[in-house]
Amino acid sequence: MEIVYLLVGITIGAIGGFIARKQMSASEQQLQRLQQQVNDSQTSLEQYQSDVATHLKNSTSLLARMNEACQAAMVQMEQSTDLLDRANQRSNDMPFFSAEAQEYMRNSAANKGNKRTAQRESLTEAPRDYANDRSGLFSEAQQNVTNKAS
Repeated sequence: MEIVYLLVGITIGAIGGFIARKQMSASEQQLQRLQQQVNDSQTSLEQYQSDVATHLKNSTSLLARMNEACQAAMVQMEQSTDLLDRANQRSNDMPFFSAEAQEYMRNSAANKGNKRTAQRESLTEAPRDYANDRSGLFSEAQQNVTNKAS
């Protein structure tokens, strides 16, 4: 009977040891998986930080170039405005048309209204090339049809 108790004790001990080993092995495997996830997350974070730093450097250089282009455009606009102001001052000092030409244009514009009334009166007459008799398609003569079905 002592042998039976000994065998039962050894069997129970072996089963308990096997279960304990499995538990230890499972927690070690889980620990390794978690460690791998931490390493992957760390690598991903470092890559993201590198990408953000590169993006910020590129954005800074682009904004600097845009600023330079805007400054150049502003200088050019100021120069153009100054040139136009000078041209306007000169044109006020010396008009494009002489005083006689301006007077002639004013008079011709006033006379143009008189010509229009004369033209309206002459429109009541028939044009010189107007045909008094009916001709062509408007004549009442019978026309021959050439595409009639036979």
